[in-house]
Amino acid sequence: MELRLLATFEKVAEVLSFTRAAAELGYAQSSVTSQVKALETALGTELFERLGGRIRLTGAGERLLPYARRMAELAEEARAAVAAGEAAGTITIGTMESLTTYRLPPLLEYVHHRHPAVRLSLRPTLGDATRQALRRGTYDLGFLMEAETAHEGLETEVLAPEPLALVAAPGHALAGRTGLAAADLAGTALVGTEPGCAYRDLFEAELAGAGGPRPEFLEFGTIEASKRAVASGLGIALLPRITVQEELASGALVALGWEPPFTLFTQLAWRRGKRLPAHVRLFVEQARRLARE
Repeated sequence: MELRLLATFEKVAEVLSFTRAAAELGYAQSSVTSQVKALETALGTELFERLGGRIRLTGAGERLLPYARRMAELAEEARAAVAAGEAAGTITIGTMESLTTYRLPPLLEYVHHRHPAVRLSLRPTLGDATRQALRRGTYDLGFLMEAETAHEGLETEVLAPEPLALVAAPGHALAGRTGLAAADLAGTALVGTEPGCAYRDLFEAELAGAGGPRPEFLEFGTIEASKRAVASGLGIALLPRITVQEELASGALVALGWEPPFTLFTQLAWRRGKRLPAHVRLFVEQARRLARE
């Protein structure tokens, strides 16, 4: 069983598509098909069932998958161990826009400049998708911003609480009022990121529980677009405070007098039981250090 064949098998098992696996690996589809066939021949069993245009793992394929992942992890660890003492290897990291843009730059810059042989591959995903990718082994690490800090099948490092701010344009009708309750926000135009974002979902549940009409959001794909929409008077938005610090300081936005009844925590997670290679452990340690500072 060659590592190259096992890596191809693992990718096909992850995406359940020969075509997509070939695109992500940079191979021709015929190469992926032949590599999987060679592995099946070496093992004397089929690893995938072909169902028309779809595939799924056979029982043998399901049993092989965790071994393929472990062998890939050990191979990466071995490469790092013999790299003349220098941390080396790729770290695939799931993260969300607010953290990538506003929290992670010092960490990414440190690793990039101090450990140039460590390659960082950032994948933009929200909480549930990040957790699933970690459990499958698609990601090595994942940054989460959630109220819950225990996640099935994952080890979690809580880095810091993440303050939130409900923001509006300076001329908004609620600006300047104090002691606002969720019921006071009923009927107010809302701006939000896409569903699946923890603070948007918790905010929506809080407003729905206040007994008013079902909240509806003007959805924008990025934090920057959401901030511009709020500044233009299109509605109010609940966002991580770190993402609106400059706008609050300049007066482009104002914080409304409503305090979220929930607390979110920025967290770093990885698959439970996964042996972290040296370069991944280095990244985790630097994340801890920067969080303490």
